[in-house]
Amino acid sequence: MPETLTDKLVVAISSRALFDFEEENRLFETGDEAAYMHHQLELVQQPPGPGVAFPLVKKLLAFNTSEVQRVEVVMLSRNDPASGMRVFASAKTAGMRIERGVFTRGRNPFAYLRPLGAHLFLSANAQDVQQALSMGYPAARVLTESAPAGEHYPHEVRIAFDGDAVLFSDEAERVYQQGGLPAFLRHETRLASTPLAEGPFKPLLAALNHLQQQAVASQTMRVRTALVTARSAPAHERAVRTLLEWGITVDEAMFLGGLEKGPFLREFEPDFFFDDQRGHVQSAAAHVPAGHVSNGVTNPADPGTQG
Repeated sequence: MPETLTDKLVVAISSRALFDFEEENRLFETGDEAAYMHHQLELVQQPPGPGVAFPLVKKLLAFNTSEVQRVEVVMLSRNDPASGMRVFASAKTAGMRIERGVFTRGRNPFAYLRPLGAHLFLSANAQDVQQALSMGYPAARVLTESAPAGEHYPHEVRIAFDGDAVLFSDEAERVYQQGGLPAFLRHETRLASTPLAEGPFKPLLAALNHLQQQAVASQTMRVRTALVTARSAPAHERAVRTLLEWGITVDEAMFLGGLEKGPFLREFEPDFFFDDQRGHVQSAAAHVPAGHVSNGVTNPADPGTQG
């Protein structure tokens, strides 16, 4: 029988999200394909530094044991196949068991998310992320300038999510943008018992819940999640009730009422934070690894340029 990724948490990731390939990327963007390939092959046994998502991937792979593999990480990259040799060699040197990869030599790689059944796509390329989101896959543009993840929780994968337009649809955010805070509060109070529609990252939160349930017996790695939202009471109720309706839990919830998110995330120390609003992502990136989810009314015309 053929191999299958069913019942695994599948993360697709670009080489720049996993490793610090910023210098190499500058050469890549010159369009000198031969020079780029030669450079990568020349350094094939020289591992680059860790990228923004490196700690997250390292921790997720720690859920795998010799008996069972719960997490699959797949390289999904615009690199050429020869340059991909350095990526695999670097992963091996870092102690990461990454065996699958798709390298598209400058072409868009996001279409391969479908056969992978990916629960998450992380890339530094804004256009690829936008296309992945339009296909219905949880995807975020990694801010390569993000602060590195903390080291206080080596046995916990810690992930924080914004609410509206990330875990939930942007329905309420649209009301806020059109009518301001009073209209938003009236809308959310009136519909407090009506669950919000799913946002693009609901499948990832569900997969993380499933991973936590699978790993309970091992007691080696755990998942800890947080909802970090600009909502405040009374608008908190609809968010909480929506999660209950989905049968999905988060470990922490922060209803910040418009306060800057960065300082709170610094205390939570996530391995990654996802938000749809650039201002919140920039605030977070000063303290923790962060990714921009270009979804919803706050991202009306994403330019699709490489980030």
